[in-house]
Amino acid sequence: MRSQTKGWAGFDTAFAYLYDLMKPGTEANKRLHNLAAGEVERIDLAGGVFAMEQVYISKPRYGRYESHRRYIDIQVIVAGDELMEVADINRLTVEEPYVEERDLIMYGDFSGASVLRFHAGDAAVYRPEDGHMPNLRVGAEGALVRKVVVKVPV
Repeated sequence: MRSQTKGWAGFDTAFAYLYDLMKPGTEANKRLHNLAAGEVERIDLAGGVFAMEQVYISKPRYGRYESHRRYIDIQVIVAGDELMEVADINRLTVEEPYVEERDLIMYGDFSGASVLRFHAGDAAVYRPEDGHMPNLRVGAEGALVRKVVVKVPV
């Protein structure tokens, strides 16, 4: 992933944070592992980059995609498994137009998306043109997921 992002200012900051987070025993790793299900903690890094450390129970497919204009998402599964769906926003129908305060556009359901399965240590990078539906359960039941989403300014 580093070779694809070389020279992009915020990615060095993001990768340094992720490297630290993934090492057992570091403060970042302990912080994420001490969060309870349903908790989210924002960690401000440098240069406008920030991380959303979160713990949740994966959920059934909910049929809504999101995208962002001001940030690129780096979504990293630290513990657990989940599915994510992704599709080009040009193939999606806007349900809720852009909300600048949340940097968020919401789209309706789409049957032609790619479905990706993620395990601990796996990562996805979603650019503004990537509509994505994260946090989906792998099987019939939801499972605990520890994840971080690093937001890198475009």
